[in-house]
Amino acid sequence: MRIDLWLWAVRLTKSRSVAADLCRTGKVRINGVPAKPATTVVVGDRVTWREPLRDRVVEVAELIPKRVGAPIAAKAYKDFSPPVPTRAEREAVGLRDRGTGRPTKRERREIDRLRGRDGPPPEA
Repeated sequence: MRIDLWLWAVRLTKSRSVAADLCRTGKVRINGVPAKPATTVVVGDRVTWREPLRDRVVEVAELIPKRVGAPIAAKAYKDFSPPVPTRAEREAVGLRDRGTGRPTKRERREIDRLRGRDGPPPEA
């Protein structure tokens, strides 16, 4: 079954075109490998993608060919995503005083480290 169709059928995206766009831009990965919209997904695959507030991690439990109701769709995958950060947690990360300008390289690295997005290792 196609990954874009599955994401739409189990109600993880609003429309199939949104699911296809996520795949086309390289945001969806199946078992760690970037997936195109037509990539085949099977039971047991781990699908990951980035949402604005968190990373989503789901495991395919069932293949559903058509879009179904929310209670049935919830049984088609196992969700291993971290919880959505609270408003206070979101506001605490990356706060800068107004008018201080762009972050320096050191500050940028600290912000990335806090957000869990460590860059490439330093060159030797």
